[in-house]
Amino acid sequence: MQKIPIPAYPMLNPNPIVIIGTQGGDKANYTTAGAFGVVCLEPIFYASLKDSHQSTANIRENGWFSVNIPGPDLLPQTDYCGKVSGQAEDKSLIFTPFYDEKGPAPLIGEAPLNYLCRVIDSHAIRGFTVFFGEIRSAYLNEDCFSEGRIDLQKIQPVLGMGATYFGLGAELGKVFQVKQRGEKC
Repeated sequence: MQKIPIPAYPMLNPNPIVIIGTQGGDKANYTTAGAFGVVCLEPIFYASLKDSHQSTANIRENGWFSVNIPGPDLLPQTDYCGKVSGQAEDKSLIFTPFYDEKGPAPLIGEAPLNYLCRVIDSHAIRGFTVFFGEIRSAYLNEDCFSEGRIDLQKIQPVLGMGATYFGLGAELGKVFQVKQRGEKC
């Protein structure tokens, strides 16, 4: 099969879509991020936000943010938080916030999975700041377990690829357990 060159745009790979929660003074703010992921085997996430975002200023101010994994039922709010600036509109009432005593960032009650992160490093790059956050606490809705284990199919994370949202497909195999060609059972 012949390979065809395409534009070198990094957002063609699927990424989880997350809502970053921040606190500015006494007001919660939320922004949607597609540039998000796991950094290493330690409990550290990265989230890349535009320098012009209110959430970026809030994180710089207090050093904390939350990562909230929305399901498909939150897609309208998720999309809204990504296109409307917290500097122009008050987004504090979109979700029901809850807080962990460890740090001042709002977690979203309606999201099935939430993480509270403390900034341990950041790097500026071309109008964005990449925040590295150590996970200090995590929450999962009780109905997202099967047989005592976390069930991603019940969380139903939203994935972004290019300018399109996708749902989670069927499980294809377990990491480090997929048999290689010629490997014995």
